[in-house]
Amino acid sequence: MMVEREDDLSIVKQCELLDVSRSGLYYKPVGESDENLAIMRLRDEQYLDTPFYGVERLLVLLICLGYQINRKRLRRLMKLQGWQTLYPTPRTTRTDPAAYKYPYLLKGLQTERKNQVWAIDITYVPMKHGFMYLCAIIDLHTRYVVGWGISNTMTAEWCTELVKDAISLHGKPEIMNSDQGSQFTSEIYIELLKENEIRISMDGKGRAIDNIFIERLWRTVKYEHIYLNVYDDGLSLYKGLHNYFSFYNGERRHQSLNYKTPEENYLKQAA
Repeated sequence: MMVEREDDLSIVKQCELLDVSRSGLYYKPVGESDENLAIMRLRDEQYLDTPFYGVERLLVLLICLGYQINRKRLRRLMKLQGWQTLYPTPRTTRTDPAAYKYPYLLKGLQTERKNQVWAIDITYVPMKHGFMYLCAIIDLHTRYVVGWGISNTMTAEWCTELVKDAISLHGKPEIMNSDQGSQFTSEIYIELLKENEIRISMDGKGRAIDNIFIERLWRTVKYEHIYLNVYDDGLSLYKGLHNYFSFYNGERRHQSLNYKTPEENYLKQAA
């Protein structure tokens, strides 16, 4: 490990000297049994194909594959992964205002420039002996990934630091969209957006499609990189993702961008 927590120098100072972003600092993965890790990886791949599967369908699928698993264990692993089943919600039911703090602002909105709308989300990343979480921020108009980081815990502080770093590098967006996860409804995260006069947009409960662009990013990152590589630890994962996001932003041409790269689209536009 490059950064030593027991060193006389603070973590911040060590990161400055090593030119390492604090938001990208890796941690020791949480331990799980080999079988649990295999189940979590299988479900991660399954989610990209059937995000509408809930506990009952997943339970049947896993039992048919030979796993001895019950609902309690399955629910714990789903919670650990941050699984959010996609399902329709009845229009006649009003969402609890206390739980749903901000409206979804992107319906019918046409993005016309960079930094108009950013979207942030977290996804599960399997490794050989554990797992990590990946958080990324994407500019919706140009598809440019303005910030990302990995961690073994999904904390509000981690997500907030990522947003701070992205703003310091690229300026601030007019709107930030996220789901209703506890990281994005936390006081520290909300206050950062308010301080920067960023409008807050949140997906509806159970509507992963509201954040469709970053869901497509996860699918791309996982099928083109994560599932093709087996990383042993957080450092190798960080280096691999650093190379991939450099490729994604600077070399990967998008059909929706008239076969230009996100970097070309983002950098050519005035703020």
